[in-house]
Amino acid sequence: MDVNAFQKWVKDYYEERGWSELDIFIRIGFLAEETGEVARAIRALEIGRDRPDEIVGTYAENKQELIEELGDVLGNVIVIANKYDVSLEEIFKSHQEKLHDRYK
Repeated sequence: MDVNAFQKWVKDYYEERGWSELDIFIRIGFLAEETGEVARAIRALEIGRDRPDEIVGTYAENKQELIEELGDVLGNVIVIANKYDVSLEEIFKSHQEKLHDRYK
């Protein structure tokens, strides 16, 4: 799926469920929460689980968990971008130019 199609799919999917109507500060909270879940998934991949209430997964299961959590982060970023009418292509281009200019 191309980036524009995915951004539109997220927009439609979140709007259908009323998730896009949430206050932007609630959305930022969700983004922070999902970012923490990415950190937890990376911890599982890199050093494993060590609490007795955590399920020890295989590398493949832990990697799948990371993929899903990165998707949740991306979904929240897209909702924020959509709120301010910013395309992912615009974000990609701006980020690339910023880094290029900074590290010439």
